Amino acid sequence: MRTRSFRSVVKNYRAVFFDAFGVLKNHQGLIPGIDGTFNYLEKKGIPYYVLTNDSSRSPDELSNWYQNRGLKCITTDKILSSGMLAMEFFKTKLSNGNAVAYLGTEASAHYIETAGLKTVSISDVDLNDLEHIKSFAFLDDEGFDWNKDIDKTINLLRHKNMTVIVANTDKNYPVNKNDISVAIGGLADLVEKILGKKFIRFGKPDAQMFLLAYERAMQDISDIKRNEILMVGDTLYTDIIGGNKFGLDTALVLSGNTLPEMASIKIGSTGIIPTFVCESAVIEL
Repeated sequence: MRTRSFRSVVKNYRAVFFDAFGVLKNHQGLIPGIDGTFNYLEKKGIPYYVLTNDSSRSPDELSNWYQNRGLKCITTDKILSSGMLAMEFFKTKLSNGNAVAYLGTEASAHYIETAGLKTVSISDVDLNDLEHIKSFAFLDDEGFDWNKDIDKTINLLRHKNMTVIVANTDKNYPVNKNDISVAIGGLADLVEKILGKKFIRFGKPDAQMFLLAYERAMQDISDIKRNEILMVGDTLYTDIIGGNKFGLDTALVLSGNTLPEMASIKIGSTGIIPTFVCESAVIEL
């Protein structure tokens, strides 16, 4: 399988959409050398945006993570998260005063609370008193007791029909070079199969996420076309297929979820074909 240098690929585009985990950062922090990429894009005047399925933190918090590690150019307006889409849904579909139960951390409830709704952690839910709970959200894979609260979630959704939101569709995420961990999207898939129900999902690969980013890009370049944007990601099932379906060119990087030795096999077996394959998104200056 032939790989291309990221510099030779990105220079041909008017804007870039980046996935976050596995592309810009990993379990150790920023991917070494990624600052050179943003220096290059700034120098060339190519706008960029970070598209993340991370719904565990607000855009301000996500931006601060980069800024605290020296990437001052990743400002809040550059962050586009699946949580933002979930927040808009809650604003339009649920009334103020309704309670939304959730699986995740207290910080991940930010998007629901911003929509003017009350939140109840699954650990605080009383299964004998569900009248005030009108919806449920899968937000983060931390912040709860895996031994008790997943079972509690299943029984809550068995006892009462309600709208269920999955704000992060990622099934797993890399925790080191070789290993992965279950993400909240994977937990949602498990609960969905057990109950035989269908939940509402936000984030990549759904078109809503890419439409949100495309509309943001048009604020900077009003006449930009989809085929003038490069989507950069490390996962075929979210970043690449989502970008492909939206009409973007895509670059699969081998610095995260897709291991270099497995890339050809995965591309061949899934039929999800990126426009380019790069070792990483790093540009050394």
